Amino acid sequence: MTIQYKNQGINLDSTGTTSVLSCPTSATFIVKQIQVDNASGAPVNLSVQVTDTSASATFSISRKAIAANTVSNIITQTLVLEGGDILKMTAGTADEIQGIISYAQIDRSQENG
Repeated sequence: MTIQYKNQGINLDSTGTTSVLSCPTSATFIVKQIQVDNASGAPVNLSVQVTDTSASATFSISRKAIAANTVSNIITQTLVLEGGDILKMTAGTADEIQGIISYAQIDRSQENG
């Protein structure tokens, strides 16, 4: 088992739902922080969802209006994504939300058995 510390940039260039982080089936992600920036002069609604592929379901984990010219933390506790899970975001306005996801990837591909 290996642990790699990583980050993934976010740039929501449409108002459609965008997959921003996908966990490989041979790994688990421990998401420490999801930080977004609204650099525009108006608030932007942001919805964050997790698709749990083992349950074939998508769950909302955050809905908030990100104030104008503000950086906001989306989660306040650790978020675990299991193999195959997908983190998704939907912005109310295109080309205004960007940010970063900081996480640890626990890779089980080298395990025996």
